[in-house]
Amino acid sequence: MKQVALITGASTGIGKELAYIHAENGGDLIVVARSKDKLEALKADLEAKFSIKVMVIAKDMGEASAPREIYDEVKAANINIDILINNAGFGGVGKFHELDYNQHISMINLNVIALTALTRLFVADFVKQNKGKILNTSSTASLMPGPLQAVYFASKAYVTSFSNALWEELRNTNITVTNLMPGATETEFGASSGMDKTVMFKKTASARSVAEDGYRGMMKGKVDVISGLTTAQKIMISLSPLMPKKMRLKTVHKMQEVK
Repeated sequence: MKQVALITGASTGIGKELAYIHAENGGDLIVVARSKDKLEALKADLEAKFSIKVMVIAKDMGEASAPREIYDEVKAANINIDILINNAGFGGVGKFHELDYNQHISMINLNVIALTALTRLFVADFVKQNKGKILNTSSTASLMPGPLQAVYFASKAYVTSFSNALWEELRNTNITVTNLMPGATETEFGASSGMDKTVMFKKTASARSVAEDGYRGMMKGKVDVISGLTTAQKIMISLSPLMPKKMRLKTVHKMQEVK
């Protein structure tokens, strides 16, 4: 039987590439994002190319009611999902006290609360069936504090910690939880967050390569998957825990200054 994957943030970037990869592997899809037009175009292309079925759910994941509404729509359609991919998220560059208050709250609602709620709803079904895979898109930003992106980095630290904890809780089941930590990736996120004007985004990985790494790691049941880092970035990540905290904060701060 075809495996069904539900992907949030599926209209662009890593989420869209994950949809293509799953379709290439013969799986059906439920794609979720705000833009119905983009999702319908994605559905038409995937169904034509890969002879699979795609269900579209146009939903703003930042709305408090969205996770339950998505879950209820899936149940009403009598679909059991095998894979949950929490990919929706956004960020923004600037000093915490200068950025819009509502932007911070919206970021927490989407990056943290919606991901947690959707996982809680579907993982209960996975446990009953004793099968399922979860892939949460976090970030290498989760490994350190992020001056000029204080809330974004903190929200991704939550995703990494949450994902890792669930992996351990479910270790003796047939359910796995994989935490995908991309570095700078060539997606709309860079432009929308303002990160494309920083040193961090001078060299970016393709969304396809990051999605491939994440999907492969998820299928293997890996705990963490780090993807899209240059050699210099890999060295920085490995040395970061050894650096004095003030030095680490200053380094990250400089890397995120808009040039």
